[in-house]
Amino acid sequence: MPQEPASGAVDTRTSNVVQADTNELIQLRLAARNLTLDSSKPARSVLAGAHRSRFRGRGMDYLESRGYQPGDDIRNMDWRVTARSGHPHVKVYEEERERPVVSLVDLSPGMFFATRGAFKSVVAARAAALIGWATVRHGDRCGALLFNGGHHELRPMGGQRGVLRLIRALVPATDPSRGMVLTHNDDNHLNGALERLRRVARPGSLVFILSDFYAINNDTHRHLKELRKHNDVVACQIFDVLETEPPPPGRYPVTNGEQTSILDVSQREQRERYARYFAHHHHAVRELMQQCAIPLLRISTTDNVADSLRNGLANSGRAVTPAVGESAA
Repeated sequence: MPQEPASGAVDTRTSNVVQADTNELIQLRLAARNLTLDSSKPARSVLAGAHRSRFRGRGMDYLESRGYQPGDDIRNMDWRVTARSGHPHVKVYEEERERPVVSLVDLSPGMFFATRGAFKSVVAARAAALIGWATVRHGDRCGALLFNGGHHELRPMGGQRGVLRLIRALVPATDPSRGMVLTHNDDNHLNGALERLRRVARPGSLVFILSDFYAINNDTHRHLKELRKHNDVVACQIFDVLETEPPPPGRYPVTNGEQTSILDVSQREQRERYARYFAHHHHAVRELMQQCAIPLLRISTTDNVADSLRNGLANSGRAVTPAVGESAA
């Protein structure tokens, strides 16, 4: 395994900004040390771990005492309650369970773009790797769903092997020579990925959605609400500075890798129309997440991704806000 800098920081001067780099994603292991992925829902995994579960069994946290039933383990006898009540009682513990953490990574053609910093696809890969390292550091399992014209499902797996498997999938998937030429049968690739995500993210999972969210529509709200019913969800919107304000007045050639056009913002009216378009998009994303009770983190193509994730999760109080009608744990 490559040596890691003592500080845990990645040298972005030499890192690849158009395609994710294996060594860089491995080095992010140290940058993820202080990244905490909190959860407000009890985990439901059948494996032992570090998160409270809805299941009851033998664990570290005492829950209650109840009357003895045939077959109960006598090692769990609550002798004090038994002596006080005159009837045998046993202690019931809240069992700790492992929690799967799944990253939905949007690698559609629009993500292979940036005017500064790294491509949005690379930023998404860095975020997914950081989430993966933080996940296994806390004893959980990391999984992912990568979509870029097709869907690559990675079932949650624990330990370093789980993260390295994710990294091996991210690097070729962020190759612009492949991603820029992919086509979709329709414009609802995000909705299709959200629907497939329910196969990967079992109930009780923590789900991160890494996208620029340009494919959202009315159906997206339904898919997010369904996903949010049984999982904790965090949305990470990845954006370029060009999507927050227009460039200086002028005419700019733009290309999708196959066709070239001219972006004309030389006139004031054109610049205002440009600003309104992106303001409407950002508002729509923010409103959608608020309606679904999903925290929204925003990461720029020029940001230090580890800092953005850490600060975003900390500023939200906890990584997950309870949905309407739910109570915080």
